[in-house]
Amino acid sequence: MDFEKIASDLSGWVWGTPLVVLLFGTHLFLTWRTGFIQRYLLRGIKISFSREKGGEGDVSQFASLMTALAATIGTGNIVGVSTAIAAGGPGAVLWMWLTGVFGIATKYSEALLAVKYRVHQPDGSYAGGPMYALEHGLGQKWLGVVFGVFTMIAAFGIGCMTQANSVVGNVTHLFSESAQSGASWAQPDRLAMVLGGVMAVLTAVVILGGVKSIARVCSFLVPIMAVGYVLGCVAVLINNASAIPGAIEVIFKSAFTGTAVGGGFIGAALKLVMQKGIARGLFSNESGLGSAPIVAAAAQTRNPVRQALVSATGTFWDTVVVCAMTGLVIVSCGHWQDGLAPDGTMAVTAEGKPVLVAAQLVQDAFGTLHSFGPTVLTFGLITFVFSTILGWCYYGERAAEYVFGKAAILPYRLLWVAAVYFGSTKTAQAVWDFSDAANGLMAVPNLIALLLLSGVIVKETRTYASELTGKD
Repeated sequence: MDFEKIASDLSGWVWGTPLVVLLFGTHLFLTWRTGFIQRYLLRGIKISFSREKGGEGDVSQFASLMTALAATIGTGNIVGVSTAIAAGGPGAVLWMWLTGVFGIATKYSEALLAVKYRVHQPDGSYAGGPMYALEHGLGQKWLGVVFGVFTMIAAFGIGCMTQANSVVGNVTHLFSESAQSGASWAQPDRLAMVLGGVMAVLTAVVILGGVKSIARVCSFLVPIMAVGYVLGCVAVLINNASAIPGAIEVIFKSAFTGTAVGGGFIGAALKLVMQKGIARGLFSNESGLGSAPIVAAAAQTRNPVRQALVSATGTFWDTVVVCAMTGLVIVSCGHWQDGLAPDGTMAVTAEGKPVLVAAQLVQDAFGTLHSFGPTVLTFGLITFVFSTILGWCYYGERAAEYVFGKAAILPYRLLWVAAVYFGSTKTAQAVWDFSDAANGLMAVPNLIALLLLSGVIVKETRTYASELTGKD
């Protein structure tokens, strides 16, 4: 049995109805328990750009947020949205967006627990995350170890191989005409090896410097890449202004029926639309995954609620803004139907799997701008990918440290560099299936901690209620 078959079977098993209900149900439950914490979003945005006074931690709140955003605003916002639409239809966009809206409460809760249960290590640094909440909050160290192991594995999927693979797919498509003309340098296999090698070397240069080096690079890259990509999306939407109302109608109607207006996309059942939207929503914003709290625990902050508000803004920027714009761009351009068979149903492989046209979907949409459109997209994707690889390496090595001790950090970093190259040369479908499965397994122990410690979340929120209103 090959890697592709194992990844596909595992993904289908993990992302069954129970996990979809558990994840989205947790978002709704914590939204209720926190008194709809989303209403304090503007307060969180304001804090994230202010300098903390008297807080303890390794990096500033802004650097912590940028590192978390570097890990979340990545290929999930571009290729992840594309694969969700290709496999589940345009309605998946709405389910991704709803996952982000309600996921703000989950991201808030994760960060709050991460800061509350973080530990001050002998070397002066801070460590935290779901594994410490499980150990010190619930007294279940074994479950913390389970989370740590799943995080180590999942990081190679969501934060490494899918990222590198997406760059290769995008660049290969960009130079497809050169490849067809016989240019040796543009052949897919050669491009994959070259790009994989370059990304591996650049990754090694940064991650060997530790969290402060990663945070410094991310603080520089994230604002530039996010603003640049959003402006590109705005330009596409202005160009397709007349098609936007119809696109919104298709997204909403197919989200609850599994079919698109006027026929066309009739191959996706409602369950598939929800599954793909929620799964890719988790991939994109990581609310409920338990990753962002790991870096939130390193932030310089004077109390858990303050940092939790800052962390919660990450889900807003990532999914409510960036993913929604990507989805609207793709659907308004109409290229999502390129993956359909002549009879209007979803084109499938011999095994019955939907045909994914991920890289082409967004690239063709940006191609409506001008000849420079796809180039702008490629630059955005490369910066998204590189920053995500850096942020997720920190998550993975922290998990490795929790499970095996500090001696595991360097070997993990070296494996990470190798995985960047490995992911560049594998098929996109296999890499995405592996990532989906690993994400789901990682989320389960974290969601258990959030549900069982919801009382602590409510108590801490009430204790530091002044942070919500800005009244000290």
